[in-house]
Amino acid sequence: MALSDTHATGLALQSELRRKKQLKMGLIWGAVLLFAAWCFHGTIVQDTDWHRVGGRSGVWASFGRYLQLDLGLWRELIVPTIETFMMACVGTVLGCFFSLPVAWLGAANVTPSKKILYPLGRFLMVLSRSVHEIVWALIFVSAVGLGALPGVLAIAMRSVGFISKITAEAIENIDAKPVEAIRATGGNEFQVMYYGILPQIYPVVLATVIFEWDINIRRSAVMGLVGAGGLGLLFFRQMNSFNYGGVSMVILAILMLIVLGEVISHYLRKAVI
Repeated sequence: MALSDTHATGLALQSELRRKKQLKMGLIWGAVLLFAAWCFHGTIVQDTDWHRVGGRSGVWASFGRYLQLDLGLWRELIVPTIETFMMACVGTVLGCFFSLPVAWLGAANVTPSKKILYPLGRFLMVLSRSVHEIVWALIFVSAVGLGALPGVLAIAMRSVGFISKITAEAIENIDAKPVEAIRATGGNEFQVMYYGILPQIYPVVLATVIFEWDINIRRSAVMGLVGAGGLGLLFFRQMNSFNYGGVSMVILAILMLIVLGEVISHYLRKAVI
């Protein structure tokens, strides 16, 4: 009898705990939904100019203007498309070049100074990732003027953070035995890096560079919005002239360039990794 009472008491306690947990989760989800509704009302309902939208017919009319392609613009797309593609390629190569010393400083097991240079390397990684590529482009446009050069520099600076961080983490996760063997035979730091570290991190670094190049094609397509050349500059001009068909042509060119980058990166990964 006492055993059955104890069992019944245990079941009652479990049921009470389950009920409290369900109530707690219900309150949490209720608070989340209320917060989401408040955000939706403040950002969508109140801050949208509904009179400018003009109803369903106005939306479809605005959308229809972009479907009337300006086919005569295709000749003007050739040079900016090539410039955008080259901007991504050169910016990625330059970013990879800049990333090597930053990764060397930011890897704890190879950095020359853990107290000074290691925090500096990590800070440079964070700085590169924290500043948007458009902001980098604005900085370099003000420094070197309009054209493709500020776009290349902006892409390179934006690439440093990602490439150097992945490379530094790959260096920190290497097998230390080959490095110790090279040092035991009298190898210098260059030989340690070339023969002991690079063979271990090569696949990771190469995959990271290819992935970053794929991303940089998308980044380079909007660099022209701040005067850094390429398709973004042509897009900005078409928008300013209210040539909606020309805007659609530029968007199609960007789409084709991104698809081309996806195809090339796919075969590059299969070929070299």
